[in-house]
Amino acid sequence: MNKVLKEISKGFFIGLMVFIVVSLIEYVNGYNIVTSGKFWERFTFNQIYSLVLYLSNGAYFMYLLKTFESKLFDLKNLSKGIFGGIIITLVCIALLRFVTEVVYLGKSFELFLENEKIGYYYISFIISAVVTSMFYAVYYYKYRQEQKVTEQKIIAGTASAKFDALKNQLDPHFLFNSLNVLTSLIEENPRAATKFTTSLSKVYRYVLEQKNKDLVTVVEELKFAKLYMSLLEMRFEESIVFTIPETLSNPEAKVVPLALQLVLENAVKHNQVMPSKKLHITITEKNGNLVVENNLQPKQVVKDSSGVGLQNIKQRYQLLTNKPVVIKKTETHFSIAIPMLSKLIIMNSQDSYISEKKLELAKERVQKIKGFYVHFAIYLCFIPIFLWLYFQSNADFPWVIFPIGGWGFGVASHASEVFDYNPFFSKDWERRKIRELMDKDDEL
Repeated sequence: MNKVLKEISKGFFIGLMVFIVVSLIEYVNGYNIVTSGKFWERFTFNQIYSLVLYLSNGAYFMYLLKTFESKLFDLKNLSKGIFGGIIITLVCIALLRFVTEVVYLGKSFELFLENEKIGYYYISFIISAVVTSMFYAVYYYKYRQEQKVTEQKIIAGTASAKFDALKNQLDPHFLFNSLNVLTSLIEENPRAATKFTTSLSKVYRYVLEQKNKDLVTVVEELKFAKLYMSLLEMRFEESIVFTIPETLSNPEAKVVPLALQLVLENAVKHNQVMPSKKLHITITEKNGNLVVENNLQPKQVVKDSSGVGLQNIKQRYQLLTNKPVVIKKTETHFSIAIPMLSKLIIMNSQDSYISEKKLELAKERVQKIKGFYVHFAIYLCFIPIFLWLYFQSNADFPWVIFPIGGWGFGVASHASEVFDYNPFFSKDWERRKIRELMDKDDEL
């Protein structure tokens, strides 16, 4: 009910604006609606016409929205909407004229049909078409803005959800594989299993603390990798040779949490590990990457891999940076390079963000300039129309200066806004005033 009343008030307001504009045009042409004795009659019929045309076209527009939804502004559907709007407008005007002429003035239906002319429809149809076009334009602009916001929300929401989902894979994935190792130790070496359980609690504490972080320092990750390898060494004893760098060029560089654990786990899972075939795993720093390399001695029978480990790392990095995770495999060695995200990279990302913002602002400015040129072109096209109407009216009072001058003032204001020009308060004045106030503050 409130929505209906709101729409009725909109229609009434539009009718009031139309009545004022038409009355002013008639007044400058020598006709005074106030002193004519027909003010309230004209005003009543004007409002009835406005309400009927606005509500009927509004209802049709809402029907189009429900039918076509986001595809309403496709050329085919928009053409249907325009054609349907024309038919509805003409039918409503015909019904309103019938009510006016036959019901209100008491003419016979035959006389009404006999005297009806297409010229009686011009003014009402043009006013309705202009108002409806403005309604479409406003809604289209609003629709485009909402669509942009929705797209950005979807992109951001999808990326966030995907990243969270990838991080949540780590918990059950790590626990499952660790329990498999513990099960093997219980059967092979119960004492080592007890020690493994103690170390596992420390490792798992790190997993719980770090899994919800987007990034951790390389130092933290290397400490964890060393702790994790101590677990594997309990099981494989002297069969694993593990080397990590003693120093780093940038200790504060960042990596995704548990990346090394997944890589190390992958190396042990897919290779033979025994005293006669030791697995050599080396972590080095090369070209801004942590490179994990191991000798390749694949198991004869390997269980089907779920692909969670390496895919998880690659996908998380894809959501954080353009630097790729590089995997290389030769006949004798397998390596994976994990990007270290330094402060410089973060600054570059900020510069990239600023550049994107500048590009976005530049595009927005171009659209504003384009909009002004369209506005100015329409204004120039309407000037001869106003002049033609003025000369056709044979009026003594030069009423044409009001629409041309008023619209011209609007065009000038539009230009001032688009081109950032203000003759009274220029940019130089703003800078001088800001400097003046800053100097006063320094004195205080």
